[in-house]
Amino acid sequence: MLTALAVANYRSLRELTVPLAPLTLIAGPNGSGKSNLYRALRLLAETAQGGVVGAIAREGGLASSFWAGPERFSLGMRAGREAIQGGPRQQPQRLRLGFADEDFGYLIELGLPTPAGGYGRMPSAFMHDPEIKHECIFAGAVLRPASVLVERTANVLKSREGRSWEVLDSHVPSHESMLARAVDPNGVPELVRLRERVRGWRFYDHFRTDQDAPARQALIGTRTNALAHDGRDLAAALQTIREIGDAAGLASALDDAFPGAELGIDSHDGRFSLSLTQPGLLRSLSAAELSDGTLRYLLWIAALLTPRPPPLMVLNEPETSLHPDLLPALGRLIIQAARTTQVWVVAHSTRLIAALEQDEGCNSLTLEKELGETRIAGQGVLEGPGWRWP
Repeated sequence: MLTALAVANYRSLRELTVPLAPLTLIAGPNGSGKSNLYRALRLLAETAQGGVVGAIAREGGLASSFWAGPERFSLGMRAGREAIQGGPRQQPQRLRLGFADEDFGYLIELGLPTPAGGYGRMPSAFMHDPEIKHECIFAGAVLRPASVLVERTANVLKSREGRSWEVLDSHVPSHESMLARAVDPNGVPELVRLRERVRGWRFYDHFRTDQDAPARQALIGTRTNALAHDGRDLAAALQTIREIGDAAGLASALDDAFPGAELGIDSHDGRFSLSLTQPGLLRSLSAAELSDGTLRYLLWIAALLTPRPPPLMVLNEPETSLHPDLLPALGRLIIQAARTTQVWVVAHSTRLIAALEQDEGCNSLTLEKELGETRIAGQGVLEGPGWRWP
């Protein structure tokens, strides 16, 4: 289980360390930084896929992703006695991301190329591309020099062998994370373990429910242990749950939201389609006829009752398009999922928040902004999880 997420110098997240639990709820008013925290977690996921540089470019580039305020706030600035102003930078400007689980920690630092850019005298059109300056995997929850197991500095990747270091690769591209490198799993098991864990994270924030949504169509289906991020394989995923997953839980979740309703899944020539029969109707409704809210709730059932739970499941505003009366049932479904996988929820709805907070293990955090900086409401300087940047 992840125990902490750390972000520095990323948009409104000047310096933030977030404690994590089996179920973590992120709430707060508009503009408080919820989306920035969510995007930071997605950037971490991209490191293991080899796409972190491209992901930052799609956000507008590294320069626009940096914290826009002063490097540090003085006590006078925070008290309002001094104007907010910057000064000469004391440290190189870096975007820093990291996390810790119960065994290991990982961090990555990204910055802009130096004027030489590593390209010698040859000019390049890619001087605005971020470079990975430093990465490391360390034992325990807090970085210490003696706890570093695998480290990448500039283009050199090395691992600790007792009291010495072994160079694994001296030509790692500046745009490629060490988590995306092919390495000997026996020689560097920590890197391989961490990479596979991060690659298993699932993000759900773009379910399609419009009239042309794939979930409304009859599509070729195969056994589906994990619902696609846009929900295109909904019918196959629900049938998979019936056959090799929690079929009783599927029926219970459906009845919790739509009492007396029955789910139908048809397969014809390998094409799967779904329908829903509700009390009082003389025929079942096809997926094309279902309301956006009903279809979206079925998508959440398929995602949360997955027969193969991931290490981490991230839900961004799952209440979107749902009727308020469905939110308590969705909350119970999320709490049930958190028994078998770590769940992170970003939510606006007070009704969903209240439903999730009924679980004693829910780690409910409210974000707020002070002087443009995102902070966790009520968390003192010494109250967050331990974390140390290099």
